[in-house]
Amino acid sequence: MDKVILHCDLNNFYASVECVLNPVLWTKPVAVTGNPRTRHGIILAKNNVAKSFGIKTAQTIWEAKKLCPDLICLPPQFEIYQQYSRQVRAIYQRFTDLVESFGPDECWLDVTHSQQLFGSGPEIADKLREIVKAETGLTISVGVSFNKYFAKLGSDLKKPDATTVISRENFREKIWGLPADSLIFIGKHTIEKMHKLNIFTIGDLARADENILRQQFGILGPQYKMIANGEDVSEVAHQDFLDETKSVGNGMTAIRDLRTREEVEIMILTLAEKVTYRMRQLCLRGRTAHLTIRNSDLTRSTRSITSPTATDNAADFAQMCMRLFDTYWKSAQPYSIRSVRISMSNLERADTAKQIDLFDFKKQEKLKKLNESLDKIRDKYGYYAVRRAKTIERDFINYYEVDEEETLD
Repeated sequence: MDKVILHCDLNNFYASVECVLNPVLWTKPVAVTGNPRTRHGIILAKNNVAKSFGIKTAQTIWEAKKLCPDLICLPPQFEIYQQYSRQVRAIYQRFTDLVESFGPDECWLDVTHSQQLFGSGPEIADKLREIVKAETGLTISVGVSFNKYFAKLGSDLKKPDATTVISRENFREKIWGLPADSLIFIGKHTIEKMHKLNIFTIGDLARADENILRQQFGILGPQYKMIANGEDVSEVAHQDFLDETKSVGNGMTAIRDLRTREEVEIMILTLAEKVTYRMRQLCLRGRTAHLTIRNSDLTRSTRSITSPTATDNAADFAQMCMRLFDTYWKSAQPYSIRSVRISMSNLERADTAKQIDLFDFKKQEKLKKLNESLDKIRDKYGYYAVRRAKTIERDFINYYEVDEEETLD
């Protein structure tokens, strides 16, 4: 028996929440945008009215204003968006415990065994659309299919507030004529390679020679063909599985480009303080540090390093990241760095046993007590109540604005 998978996508999520909070905005062109002063001056989300003017996500504000001079630009309220995201996910969990998030606005649901209680897949999709709209004021588009990839594709085909069914019987007719990069795993560079192989549609990919795909894309090649043929068998993760944090990270776009190693080090230390503070709140420590650098030309590269011992200390984390920076970006001088992102993975519970260095034991104990004191101050008076001296009054650090690159995965 085929599985019944739904993919639920909140329509124009950030902008729609703003319209729910202020209903007069529903009939006006609205966009949630970053702050131009801090170089987040792009469209993060837009409502349908703004979309009708040709405004697109990731467009700069000035480009959007040329298309729609009356565009209403609102700053993001990420905490409120998260509240709505959790509320909608709780609605999904009334129908199944197999709910897997794909960002704050999208979820997969496996409702195979829920049909005896709630009806067929399309019926459950329609009920979810009705309940979400009634309880939150938001709308969702739902794809119904027999695997995750086609369900996701279904939710993209018709928006807003729609149910689209892609079945084993109709998928060739319904999706094989679509561009190959309609599938979520095919990005810009991959589709360019596929075009050179005369692969333009999902149907082309489904019929492509497996050996040629393997030569061009390695182990992923046959998987591309398998997915295009509807043979994906990946599972929807259980909600309890997703509660396990896999990584903690934070990123920041500099107010101006970073030009020196010292500026990069201060930015990394600023971010490391925030990440390790959150790790200690979660009672976690980690071994693997990840560093992503994006240059002024928007090229991006990521490197990682693993330590034999886990840490939740900002200085140790920052030092790992600087080792990465000095190893992989030293030759890039002079620097012109637009943004920095760091994260810690390979996590473990901080209350588990840890092998210690006898000669380093006293230092670690002092650091632990210092971090505990700093955390108490921040918990009581706010995160920025205490900061390292070298990170204060830096003209490239955006201290107080909510950072859309903060993650907890």
